[in-house]
Amino acid sequence: MEEGFALWANPSSPHAEGRRARNALEDARARVKAALGWTGEVIFTSGASEAAALALARAKGSARLVGAAEHDAVLKVAPDAERLTVRPDGALDMDIFAEAVVREKPVVAVQHINSETGNRMDITAIAALVHANDGLMIVDCAQSAGKFDLPPDADIAIISAHKFGGPIGVGALLVRDFAMLEPDGGQERGYRRGTENLPGVMGMAAALETSSDAFVAADVLVPLEVFSAKVCAAGGVWLDDRLANPTPYIATVAMPEMSGSAQLMRFDMAGIAVSQGSACSSGTMKGSHVLEAMALDPDIADKAIRVSFGWNTTREDVERFCEVWLELAKGKRAQS
Repeated sequence: MEEGFALWANPSSPHAEGRRARNALEDARARVKAALGWTGEVIFTSGASEAAALALARAKGSARLVGAAEHDAVLKVAPDAERLTVRPDGALDMDIFAEAVVREKPVVAVQHINSETGNRMDITAIAALVHANDGLMIVDCAQSAGKFDLPPDADIAIISAHKFGGPIGVGALLVRDFAMLEPDGGQERGYRRGTENLPGVMGMAAALETSSDAFVAADVLVPLEVFSAKVCAAGGVWLDDRLANPTPYIATVAMPEMSGSAQLMRFDMAGIAVSQGSACSSGTMKGSHVLEAMALDPDIADKAIRVSFGWNTTREDVERFCEVWLELAKGKRAQS
């Protein structure tokens, strides 16, 4: 990023300084593609939210269909899209989807890994039905890029740099072919307006090259294996046990007899940052639309928190979280 700030010029300018900035931008673009194994095009954005808005507004196709458990950023930019039913295990209901997707060139948006539960969708099966109807498959990879391979069946993918240790405020829309989108003029080959964030883009490329080696050290999450059993023994719910395909970096856990909002305050006082639902909307004090879509018992959903583990999480951090959760659960049970 320091190198990017030193290139204080607009990459679209034709003068020498602008050309140097453009060279650095294109170098970062090539590095992002190489790190992700992406052979299509890359449009740099201000983050996943802008990438989602761009994709759903300009993807060439007819009806928009989005999963009911998608991130708020997707749901809000496609308010009129048909919501696709998810099962109690977090997976898309494929029987209902098979009927809903029978449209002329449908545009379907589904998360690769859910931002609240960590459940991984079967993108291959979903995309097969989309492509059978000559549609486009948009995959929100904000929670998976830099940690897992991108789904090979995605036509368009959304990524966010800060989810894999890069800077906040930069992301990208990955597109198999520019022909899949309606251009709107401006920068990024005419598909996005606004001067590119060169320092952020260079930081994102560097973070991807680092995170793709090992997002979290192998032993960091080991304490969760014992902790999950203790949660259930304490009368809580470890949601991973109910998911179709749980992944390691995000977990939802419900504590008996203490609301999620109360837990957030207790954890914060202990120096531990967790959230209730998606971190982007946890300040709204609304219930989780994801858990509601999964038809989770409202009483359990009210007592659930989301804990996620990142590139800078240590084993000691995980052990501390487990310790505090069990102390809070034990104290609440003793009061009862």
